[in-house]
Amino acid sequence: MTLETWQWVIVVLAALFIGVSKTAIGGLGMVSVAIFANVLPAREASGFVLPLLICADLVAARSYRQHTQWKHLLRLFPWTAGGVIVGWMCMGMINDREASLLVGGIVLAMVVLHLWRSRRTTDEEERSFGFAATIGVLAGFTTLIANAAGPLMAIYLLAMRLPKMQYMGTAAVFFLIINSFKVPFMMNLDLINRQSVTGNLILVPAVFVGAFVGRRILTKIDQKLFESLALWLSALAGLKLLF
Repeated sequence: MTLETWQWVIVVLAALFIGVSKTAIGGLGMVSVAIFANVLPAREASGFVLPLLICADLVAARSYRQHTQWKHLLRLFPWTAGGVIVGWMCMGMINDREASLLVGGIVLAMVVLHLWRSRRTTDEEERSFGFAATIGVLAGFTTLIANAAGPLMAIYLLAMRLPKMQYMGTAAVFFLIINSFKVPFMMNLDLINRQSVTGNLILVPAVFVGAFVGRRILTKIDQKLFESLALWLSALAGLKLLF
């Protein structure tokens, strides 16, 4: 991976953001995705970022796994896997701009849906089969196309009204499993290859530093601020993808 000095500086910053996003402030993950997409071609960036995400997922899952709420994940996994397969099939049929518009539109639509549901649904409705299936398929599709499932997962977990630590544990295990599931699809598309892995090895230390910084930050963020950051950073991420 040949980059200018200034590009190396910002990709190291993006790698730090990946670590922090996985252990504290999820919305920063979309910022890092956007940075890599501006330094590398968008399709290449999608595959390049994936191993870095998995490294951060490992730290997050190890840190918060005891808080994982498996009942919420088991409803998502089959649908998310299906969404990944659909995204893999579509990856060669759409260009970078079309992918950004599609994912951005989905993210913003789900933010609006969450705000609407939070005002008028009951706990039983929020845990409905249809809601989990919809989020699962869309999350699988968007994570394969643009590593952009974070906002959708945030909306799902906020709808489940999980406390902060249960939110983090459930999200950490979900992304570790789904991101690992994506690897052979990305290799099939030649978006993970020897050159990209060489670049990953340079940036992995920054990911780990960010992850451990995030663990310290999380204990100091209050629940309402945490939920607001997760939701509104998701909305900003959706707007960035559109414009």
